[in-house]
Amino acid sequence: MNDRLVNEFCRLVAIDSPSLGERRMADYLKGRLESLGFSVEEDQAGSICGGNCGNLYAFRRGQTPGDSLLFSMHMDTVEPATGKEALLLEDGRIVSRGDTVLGADDMAGTAAVLEALEQIREENLPCRSLELLFTIGEERHLQGSAVFDFQKVCSKEAYTLDLSGPVGTAALRAPSLAVFLARIHGKSTHAGFAPEEGVHAVAIGARAAAALEMGHVGEDMTVNVGSFHGGGATTNIVPDYCEVRGEVRGLDHERVLAQLEKIRQTFAGEAQKAGGSLEYETEICYRAYETDRNHPSVRRFARACRRAGVEPVFTETFGGSDQHRLAASGIRGVVMASAMHRCHSCKEYTDAGELEQVCRIVKEILCDRE
Repeated sequence: MNDRLVNEFCRLVAIDSPSLGERRMADYLKGRLESLGFSVEEDQAGSICGGNCGNLYAFRRGQTPGDSLLFSMHMDTVEPATGKEALLLEDGRIVSRGDTVLGADDMAGTAAVLEALEQIREENLPCRSLELLFTIGEERHLQGSAVFDFQKVCSKEAYTLDLSGPVGTAALRAPSLAVFLARIHGKSTHAGFAPEEGVHAVAIGARAAAALEMGHVGEDMTVNVGSFHGGGATTNIVPDYCEVRGEVRGLDHERVLAQLEKIRQTFAGEAQKAGGSLEYETEICYRAYETDRNHPSVRRFARACRRAGVEPVFTETFGGSDQHRLAASGIRGVVMASAMHRCHSCKEYTDAGELEQVCRIVKEILCDRE
């Protein structure tokens, strides 16, 4: 077991770094990166997004000819995340105390990259010029990378360490995510004396939500209603307002747009039938992308895995990552499995042996000369 790698991971976990509260993590990483020979810049993403620090961009010139490579990770952790502590079990698994998340998402990948850089320095291994991006607010629909200036990035090849699953897995395809808000307006009246004079907004919302096709819609899209609010504190008034929030994810962007319109029509139809009205809003949080299997990042990842003794597996994901923003800026790449499991829960864990595997793959990517 690589004690230094495990200790680095545990140190990172112990730093509270909730979304838009990443100041301490940014300060720690800035110091570590500067000690490894990187120049580090912090942008104004915090002031834009309402956080206490910005995204970190780091650069180090390499000794090996060829274009620079970009590695991307995020600094924030989902809640509950205050007072995290990493516990190393006898079988090599690393878990939290059980009352917080562990933070392997995304500290496992971060620790692996830092350790790979340490080993490269100790062994005096030549590698390419390297760019690192550490973002804020990733867990909130990629807020930090949404305002990062990608024009400063030279790399056209990216590796985002932010995927669960077996080490050696990389996602080449990811979905569009759109959220919708249906605001239903009815007419209030006394529920006991004259209910027939009212237009029941909650009933309209309920009928429309029940009519939606939810869960998997075909093979490459999901629909979900996440919240439903309406009415007031009293039971004797027919409610005149209701709002329903949900999301659509899909690997085909045009199908996502079509599904949003279908949802609008469902709510509008129910509102019209009952004599109510509808306000409908949508937001595209990020857009689907796909990295070609012949892209240099894919080939380089496959070579690195095999040199590290791991067979590469390419897949797709229904989750979001900063690779969405990278792809939208013309920087294609892969989202690497980074030794994180059961993420976004208090049962999250990583594994010391898997951390070492991720570190070896990162090291091979950095030192690859093809």
